[in-house]
Amino acid sequence: MNHKEVAEQLVPLLGGKENIVSATHCATRLRLVMDDESKIDKSAVEELDGVKGAFSSSGQYQIIFGTGTVNKVFAHFGPLVGASMGDEEEKKDASVSHKDAAKSKMNPFARFARTLSNIFVPIIPAIVAAGMLMGLLGLMRTYEWMDPASGLFVMLDMFSSASFIILPILIGFSAAREFGGNMYLGAVIGGIMTHPALLNPWGLADAQPETLDFFGFGVEMLGYQGTVIPVLLTVYVMSWLEKNFRKIVPNAVDLLLTPFLTVIFTGFVALLVVGPLGRMLGNGLTTALDVVYETAGPIAGLIFGGLYSTIVLTGVHHSFHAIEAELLNNVGGNYLLPIWAMANIAQGGATLAVFFKTRNKKTKEIALPAAISAFLGITEPAIFGVNLKHRRPFIGAAIGGALGGAYVVFTKVMANGIGLTGIPMFAIAQDPINYGIGCLIAVGGAVIATLLLGWKEEAK
Repeated sequence: MNHKEVAEQLVPLLGGKENIVSATHCATRLRLVMDDESKIDKSAVEELDGVKGAFSSSGQYQIIFGTGTVNKVFAHFGPLVGASMGDEEEKKDASVSHKDAAKSKMNPFARFARTLSNIFVPIIPAIVAAGMLMGLLGLMRTYEWMDPASGLFVMLDMFSSASFIILPILIGFSAAREFGGNMYLGAVIGGIMTHPALLNPWGLADAQPETLDFFGFGVEMLGYQGTVIPVLLTVYVMSWLEKNFRKIVPNAVDLLLTPFLTVIFTGFVALLVVGPLGRMLGNGLTTALDVVYETAGPIAGLIFGGLYSTIVLTGVHHSFHAIEAELLNNVGGNYLLPIWAMANIAQGGATLAVFFKTRNKKTKEIALPAAISAFLGITEPAIFGVNLKHRRPFIGAAIGGALGGAYVVFTKVMANGIGLTGIPMFAIAQDPINYGIGCLIAVGGAVIATLLLGWKEEAK
């Protein structure tokens, strides 16, 4: 394909440069905030060479080109619409502006989900690395490949737990950036909540902390290692305090006084109010999920696995990372991720069924790479480029996801991390055999359901 030609053809189909508020791209898609989406010639956009699908989501009009191709198209498209192609600082400013423009078009619930996503997505590599190490250590322990008392095993164990021990610091840094506070002060607040003077509950089943007498109030000296909700709430308060201090502190002493006041006040709030409240909320959330998981069992997997792809359409799934991180800390494993994985891999199965049955050349060209992408955990090309477009394959994928979800809950498959689904999740699955069987059930169920349901074939 001629990437420059496609970029030039795309601009008028989007209603012209003046209709494009901002533009950026991710690994697979152009992400555009439009002034008026009714001006877009959507059918013509989808017929462009290289376009695998297009859809509106999270306040953006997104055009799927696929990995690698999207970068080449954006290299020509960006200058045509005035998107930043300059140095890193310009790109950073443009990215912030794009996020603000996209959020302004979302409803409050979608904005909340997007905020959580922006906080947790940068942290996922650290949690994935820790999860893979935990999986490796689990295999070593199960099959007695190594003595748990050996130096190598002890060191690997340290490496695997580090991300969760300092998780409040990572979240503090990322959350402060999202909430508009100083990122390093956010990290400091995370550090206060994991200070060595506080008892580290990580890995301790019955931690018994001391109680500090603070002007007649008893303060439980228990740390927040591995927790999520307490630090999110605290850093939100910190960012609010910092912004308000900057309004009243004279510019001449702002650099000295604002951080000083922010850390002191937020520290007290963290240890006396928000931290304990957040711990209660986090424990309550995981307890409620545990009750559903243990009581409903496979039925819960059936429902969640069947509905997950529909939830993806709303963008709300971005908020699940916070819940999953809380589960990892409180339960010792993430039982939601295998269910999401079944739904994702079922989308690949449904797309594969479309590939084998369709006679439409463009659909066939899109379907195979989209199916492979879904098997690797990236479902947008499959969902928006094939299955949702033909409707019934999307239902077939939901059926496959429900069957696979029921199986992984029945066999109590858990993951050691968040973020990885599809084939890559084998690296962090605590029970790779049953996870693999679940994948086969999800794909097989989706293929059979899609072929039985059929769909209206396009004329060309």
